[in-house]
Formats: sequence, structure tokens, C-alpha cells
Amino acid sequence: MDGILTGEGVLLDARPTSAATRLLAALLDLLVLAVGLFVLVIALGVLAPDASEEASRIIGVVLVATVTIVLPTTVDTLTRGRSLGKLAMGIRIVRDDGGPLVFRQSLVRALVGIVELWLTLGTVALICSIVHPQGKRVGDILAGTYAVRVRGAAKVRTPVMMPPQLAGWAHSADLARLPDGLALSVRQFLGRAGKLHPASRVQLGSQLTTEVQRYVSPLPPLGTHPEAFLAAVLAERRDRELTARLRTGERDAAESSQLHRLPHGVPDPAN
Repeated sequence: MDGILTGEGVLLDARPTSAATRLLAALLDLLVLAVGLFVLVIALGVLAPDASEEASRIIGVVLVATVTIVLPTTVDTLTRGRSLGKLAMGIRIVRDDGGPLVFRQSLVRALVGIVELWLTLGTVALICSIVHPQGKRVGDILAGTYAVRVRGAAKVRTPVMMPPQLAGWAHSADLARLPDGLALSVRQFLGRAGKLHPASRVQLGSQLTTEVQRYVSPLPPLGTHPEAFLAAVLAERRDRELTARLRTGERDAAESSQLHRLPHGVPDPAN
């Protein structure tokens, strides 16, 4: 499961990037590296025009290492997975848990890239990205990373509304936190219930209701429709989560205000 799950069971968008998008980003990065390499070669030619064959060989190795390992590792680490090509295509390299890249992961991707990107002209990376469900290349698999979209139109989700007849029950009910997977399943079911076959809709709604009831006390009034019950649970969890965040913000603001006041009851100076 990719993304962050809210109290309403909404999964924030963190979609894996397609192989075509990654290819375009890689070509842009390659163009930038080629320009950088050209500038370095010209600069070395001006600064050391009479270098010996051995010195030229050492300089060549250093240049290759810089372009293939040092620069990609440094850029990915400092930009948290957003090189110029990725920035232009609206993607970012993140860890499998959604967190930002660290140096170790950037270095692994660069080292593996010597083979799958440079020595094979990117064919291994392209094939792996096409067949992998998350569009990973070999370096991503070994480093525990993948590319996600960070730009583009997000899917509009209709908020779950509280059924009026269950508002009183939901406000007083004891709702334990649902497992993330169950909350997401409920949210997805409510969002596409109207498109399901009637028999499948009843079966899936009843199954989810049975699972959710284990986290609710007391149960809703007899005769409550399963979909109304599920909607009430998600809507109440959302409202409680919002209320808790507001209270936390107010408490933090009050504590911050107290910390800035003078001690021992000394009145604050007038502005």
C-alpha cells in the first residue's frame, strides 16, 4: 500500500511512475551530465594541455567515476531524489516506506546504475521498469526505493457523509482505531458501491460490516443498513481525528504563549 492513510480511510496519492516517464527523466538527466562532462573536458584541456598519457588516463578514470557515481549520488542525496530530469517530469525517488532518500540508498542506485544504465545503455533498467509492478529498476530493488508522482491532477474523492439517523449513536459510540487496510477497504467499497453487482454489493458490504463491528461498541440499532453503518463509522472517525488535531494545535499554542511570558507573575511589558 502506497501513501498515507487518513482517518476517513483515504489513501493520499503516491502512485508509482510509469516506465515512459522515468525514461524521459533519465534522458534529461543524461543530457545534463553530458553537458557537465563536456565542460569538464574543455576546462581540463585549458588547464592541463600538456598532461602525460598516464595523467590523462587517471583524469579519465576520475571523470568517469564523477559522472557515473559521485554526481548522481550527491544530487539524489541533496535533493531527496529529485534530479533536474525528475523535477521536470514531476517525479521523485523515495524509499519503499515513502520516506526520503539517504546517502546509502543513493550510492547503491548509482553503483548498480553503472551496469544497468551505462554498460547496457539503459536496456536492463528499461525492461525491469516495464515488468515490475511499481516500475522499479534493478537499482531501486536493491536500494529499497521507487519513483512516485508528485505532480498532476489528483483523483477527487467525495467525502463520506454521516447518515442523519445514526449521528446520535455514532457520537456516543466507542470506536477503536480500525486497521489501515480495513479502513481503506471500507472507503473504497463506499466509493464504488453503486457500480457493483447487487449480489456482490450485499456480500461485500455484509463482510466489511462484520469485520468493522469488532471495533465498535455498542453496535448500531437493529435494522441498520450495512452501508449506513460503515459510512457512520468512517465519518465519525474523521470528525474525531479533526477535533483531536484542533485541540492539539490549541494546546500547543497555549503552551507556547506561556513559555514566552515572564516568570513569577511579572506582567509582560506593554508593546
